[in-house]
Amino acid sequence: MQIKSQKDFFSGLVFMGVGVAFAWGATTYNVGNGARMGPGYFPLMLGILLAIIGSVITFKATAVETVGGDKIGKWAWKPLFFILAANFTFGILLGGLPSLGVPAMGLIVGIYALTFISSLAGNEFKARDVFILATVLAIGSYVAFVWALKLQFPVWPSFISG
Repeated sequence: MQIKSQKDFFSGLVFMGVGVAFAWGATTYNVGNGARMGPGYFPLMLGILLAIIGSVITFKATAVETVGGDKIGKWAWKPLFFILAANFTFGILLGGLPSLGVPAMGLIVGIYALTFISSLAGNEFKARDVFILATVLAIGSYVAFVWALKLQFPVWPSFISG
């Protein structure tokens, strides 16, 4: 077997790995059937579908010739760092970190931090555009999760909301 497209081959392997992990994790829940779906039905089907797509991509990478072999380039460390840092920061700000004495700052502060930190991953940064995006995301998230779905989690920092 000869790999003809490195990018497709390894992305297919990642799809298969994530799909198998989701499907395997879903089996710990009640799956049910098509007529009466349990909480594990959707992640199981999604994991199976993702694994199938990954296997098709991996097969295509070994069967279809590409120009130059689609070599894998260097790792993009800056975007990887800022995207991961933004997600970790959002999680910590949303729920707090009691073991370190960090209080929950709520959804709105978390979304602003997430947006500003993740925008540093790009090549250009315009504070006004990022602020507008963060505001739209914060309003949309509040409407979708708090107002429409009635989810219960802190929206504002505890020293503001009491």
